[in-house]
Amino acid sequence: MNKPKIAVIGAGLMGHGIAQVFALAGHDVTITDAHKPNLDTVKQRIATNLRDLGDDEKAVERVQLVADLADCVRDADFVVEAILEDMPLKQKIFGEIEQHVRPTTILASNTSVMPITQIMQGLRDRSRALGTHWWNPPFLVPLVEVIGTQWTSQQVIDFTMKLHADAGKTPAHVKKDVPGFIGNRLQHALWREAVSLVERGICDAETVDAVIKAAFGRRLAVLGPLENADLVGTDLTLAIHKTVLADIESRPGPSPYLERLVAEGKLGFKSGEGFRKWSGEEQAALRAKVLQHLKKARDA
Repeated sequence: MNKPKIAVIGAGLMGHGIAQVFALAGHDVTITDAHKPNLDTVKQRIATNLRDLGDDEKAVERVQLVADLADCVRDADFVVEAILEDMPLKQKIFGEIEQHVRPTTILASNTSVMPITQIMQGLRDRSRALGTHWWNPPFLVPLVEVIGTQWTSQQVIDFTMKLHADAGKTPAHVKKDVPGFIGNRLQHALWREAVSLVERGICDAETVDAVIKAAFGRRLAVLGPLENADLVGTDLTLAIHKTVLADIESRPGPSPYLERLVAEGKLGFKSGEGFRKWSGEEQAALRAKVLQHLKKARDA
């Protein structure tokens, strides 16, 4: 049985990784990008990734570069858009895509926070449209959040979940299209409290990161928070919440401390200082450490 044909719109950071995953899983992939340098270099970037990871370097041969959007999507069974986080642009792209695909082709947007409902609201057939939020880098992080809208058919959800599972990913069904989906809501709840601890003078930024990495962060890959709550007991969890939750940061907006950092041009790696100062060597070392960790986790 032939595997579904994949079309990827956008050959940048996320798009090339998504194409790589599907090609490695045996799918024929077409890819396009309005920015010609991205398209011209995408196969080279995929080949380099495959070589560095020790994967089948011949997989890149399944990726076909297509300059024209209509030609890219015409024969696809599944189209995934991975362009800039720009709502009007995404809406425009999907309007164009719908004109050139078959009636049965599934349309997916890769976005980390944008409402899928809003992206897809202008389509003629909204039952075949959904979101697939891949995490960076796509070829190392297993999770893909599959976000349905009130219009998405169950058949489309089921097909998309199986497609990504068969490609070696861990699909998670997001049953309601809420801001941040699941992963980013959890991640930024933690970040909000982390910022608050520094803002309130309870500890410095280095200590926040050290506590997470040396404590519960070590368990998270194998013990999720609700598994942990069951492990220690829901009664103990309730008792802790009665004591702690009232003092945990709950403001609905961003931290004034974070807003001040941005206003002062302290943008993290971009400027060399954010919550702490970063030399070029420190930045490179941390990036390499994260990449190596993800590689080991994938191989394990």
